[in-house]
Amino acid sequence: MQKITPCLWFDTQAEDAAKFYTSVFKNSSIGAVSRYSEGMPMPAGTVLTVAFTLDGQEFTALNGGPAFHFTEAISFQIDCADQAEVDEYWNRLTDGGEESQCGWLKDRFGVSWQIVPSDLEKYIGGPDTAGAQRAVQAMMQMRKIDIDVIRKAYEQD
Repeated sequence: MQKITPCLWFDTQAEDAAKFYTSVFKNSSIGAVSRYSEGMPMPAGTVLTVAFTLDGQEFTALNGGPAFHFTEAISFQIDCADQAEVDEYWNRLTDGGEESQCGWLKDRFGVSWQIVPSDLEKYIGGPDTAGAQRAVQAMMQMRKIDIDVIRKAYEQD
């Protein structure tokens, strides 16, 4: 059992969100589902929490009502092996959501994600400071990260 488990507060979409996320990520599953009982804030039988795992990371989704909403202050970063993986996650998670910039997006539930190619750091933090600046400038113009464009900007003489 992991020591820290993120808990995501939804209005009423906890189960839908868990089903969506487990369809996006490999090696994922839904675990225990608890429900509100009589005398609780939501109708008896309504989903209270859903335990789910995304590629080995445990999460809890909570139906807590409309009191709180997601912001970009918290996001989940996905380390992608290559551009194909970036494209796959980007396309799946923006379906019904919205694009932001520099590899950030909000999914259909309002949760923020950063879709990051693993090679990004070697260009934006590379030893060639002028190349790194060009790479960052290229990235700042993007919504979804295109690592080939960033690499070309870094390598430009």
